[in-house]
Amino acid sequence: QVQLVESGGGVVQPGGSLRLSCTASGSIFRVVAMGWYRRAPGQKRELVATITDGADTTYADSVKGRFTISAGNAKNTVELQMNSLKPEDTATYFCNADLYHYIEPDVTPVRNLEVWGQGTLVTVSS
Repeated sequence: QVQLVESGGGVVQPGGSLRLSCTASGSIFRVVAMGWYRRAPGQKRELVATITDGADTTYADSVKGRFTISAGNAKNTVELQMNSLKPEDTATYFCNADLYHYIEPDVTPVRNLEVWGQGTLVTVSS
């Protein structure tokens, strides 16, 4: 089994910063990409940013220039630095991984694009 554990959410004032972190653990063969999505109250889940194992990144237009996604120092970790936060950034942020992992007793890794963390709440409010 594979598990994603997120950390770093909280309450911050407009204009402030937060850093989210997500680590994938388990029977992982290779991580293809990791990313962050968010869901605001009453809204659909939306892409925030992704990063591939080749370090290619994508960002939602709404966060470009304010958020930075990067690979963490620890293996299979991704971080999201969020600066100049706005009230509209308030949401539950979910980590996602696209990876190959083992399912015992098979020795051939299988790909799973839908590995999700439990979510971490970010609230931007004065």
